Amino acid sequence: MKILLFLSFTLVGLMAAPEKWEKAIVKFEAAAKAKPHPKGALLFVGSSSIRMWNLKASFPEQPTINHGFGGSELSDSIHFADRIVIPHAPKIVFLYAGDNDINKGKTATTVIADYGKFVARIHAALPKTTIVFLPIKPSLSRWEKWPEMNKANKAIAAISKKNPRLDYLDTATPMLGEDGKPMPDLFKDDGLHLNEKGYRIWNKVVNQYLATTASAKPVNE
Repeated sequence: MKILLFLSFTLVGLMAAPEKWEKAIVKFEAAAKAKPHPKGALLFVGSSSIRMWNLKASFPEQPTINHGFGGSELSDSIHFADRIVIPHAPKIVFLYAGDNDINKGKTATTVIADYGKFVARIHAALPKTTIVFLPIKPSLSRWEKWPEMNKANKAIAAISKKNPRLDYLDTATPMLGEDGKPMPDLFKDDGLHLNEKGYRIWNKVVNQYLATTASAKPVNE
């Protein structure tokens, strides 16, 4: 009986989980209402690695939208896509998610499946939008989870090669040192979040992409 009750409460908690982000989502909506975002912008969505990214300083010549909400999982970005992604008709969606998912016990298989759901949701409404997956980063504090994280990365990279509206930017490999482990000087004291030097690596990869492939792809009408 106790086991059944525990499972019931756990399932209810999982089902209600997205609602804990409601305040953050409402804040995004209010900001967009007060100052509408231009159509065809670059929209970044996902967890804290997105939220803490200074997009205006990193990409000053590009219209950007930061809809990162720290602690979120890929399923949360799917849940709120109709409110924080689709209404803005972005030219490109940069997605960083899966880090918290695997850290909380989800498998690479689940992350891959959720990525497919996210893509389907976005492309059903915005078939011309390019979705760029930024791989789960190798970090000091979650290094023991890296094999499972990298499994998800490799699978999503393979999926991206088969669809002209999907791309995969390898921001993970440049973060590894000669010993094959994350370089400590790329992180804040928590060993998880990127510092300015860490973001410079990501900026370089994204800017190179924007200067080549991305610029050749059409914007949503």
